Amino acid sequence: MSLDINLYEKSIKILSDLISFKTVSGKDNSPLIDYCDEILKQNGASTFKVFDKNKERVNLFGTIKAKIINGKKPIILSGHTDVVPVSKGWSTNPFEATIKNDKLFGRGSCDMKGFIACVLAYVPKLSIANLDRDIHFSFTFDEETACIGAPLLIKELKKRNIEDGICIIGEPTKMKIIDAHKGMNEYTVHFKGLAGHSSQPNKGINAIEYATKYINKLLELRKELINRAPKNCIFDPPHSTLSIGGISGGIAHNVIADKCKVEWETRPVIKEDGIFVTEQIDKYVNEKLLPEMKKTFPESNIIKETIGEVVGFNRVKNSEACEFVSSITGDNSREVVSFGTEAGLFQEIGISTVVCGPGSIEQAHKIDEYIELNEIKKCLSFLEGIKNKSVN
Repeated sequence: MSLDINLYEKSIKILSDLISFKTVSGKDNSPLIDYCDEILKQNGASTFKVFDKNKERVNLFGTIKAKIINGKKPIILSGHTDVVPVSKGWSTNPFEATIKNDKLFGRGSCDMKGFIACVLAYVPKLSIANLDRDIHFSFTFDEETACIGAPLLIKELKKRNIEDGICIIGEPTKMKIIDAHKGMNEYTVHFKGLAGHSSQPNKGINAIEYATKYINKLLELRKELINRAPKNCIFDPPHSTLSIGGISGGIAHNVIADKCKVEWETRPVIKEDGIFVTEQIDKYVNEKLLPEMKKTFPESNIIKETIGEVVGFNRVKNSEACEFVSSITGDNSREVVSFGTEAGLFQEIGISTVVCGPGSIEQAHKIDEYIELNEIKKCLSFLEGIKNKSVN
């Protein structure tokens, strides 16, 4: 399949524009969404937006309607618009696209504005094609922080009876077909104790000490997760995992810490493992830790804040989405990944889903993030294949 040079150059221009929007997770992404919305509308797509409660972060969903109706399932091309924060050490401006050695550098170039750029560049070709199926476009916010944005969009899709089709999540897989990943549950736990002088520990409630007990219980549960591993598990490691991401508290050596915060996550291979962990740790808090704390200080408290609970992406035999992608790429292999995506959310409402997109996860979230230019070309060829399977 020959490459359309103008299309390729357009995708590079759009990717450069997308990188210039500083859409770090948790920040306002509306200027980027407006940019995408304009491209879609200029090419005849209908669109709607789904906002967060503060009307700052926003999801965008667009549709180019079929010109002929023959029962083909619609295609959803989906990507998240947020990027992870930038740390020091970049050799280029992270929010300015830089091309060197056949690579395009910039935050989000790989994860995953490269895919969105290719899709937007291809929209004009889809708009003039004699489509015999609807093509949808889904651009979400805050995927990097426990997929906060996508559930709001999914809720709206259900209201609009958009619960069928083939969804392609364009996360960086080097255009390999990914058909499964673990779930991801993230929590922040706040401990409130009683401050006092360190010389009289019996008169205070040390929040850090109780946070330590909490962590030790989590580590016990982590061992149990290994024992609960299902047979023939397809993941590496072949069991649910649990990790302590952070602990902070206290103000001085000689002051009993009255506050502490613990951040942790679990990545269940099956939904029941996530339920098991939360039930067990909550039981430990309510039956053991809190009663001990409240004996000395009745206003003691332990509050678990749910940052996000993302369902896993389950392997499905004879997946319609996987077979559709294979029919274009010629690749019949199926792989699993350790990172999470929004795929399970679409799968959960009955939409056949696959993860397949340009770039390598090895370059994501890193200093000097980049995407190989050849990956852009491969993605454009892939989109051409989607169009060819969507015309009469």
